[in-house]
Amino acid sequence: MNHWPFIIAAYGMAFLGIGGVMLWAWRSMRRAESATSDRVRSD
Repeated sequence: MNHWPFIIAAYGMAFLGIGGVMLWAWRSMRRAESATSDRVRSD
């Protein structure tokens, strides 16, 4: 049985998962920065 399709699928899933976590972290960071800058401006 050829093992390469499974290896490629595993790498693909890993890259998608890493990309999803990076996008989630970036959006969370932007939201936190926005909340901080709003708080600083209102003082």
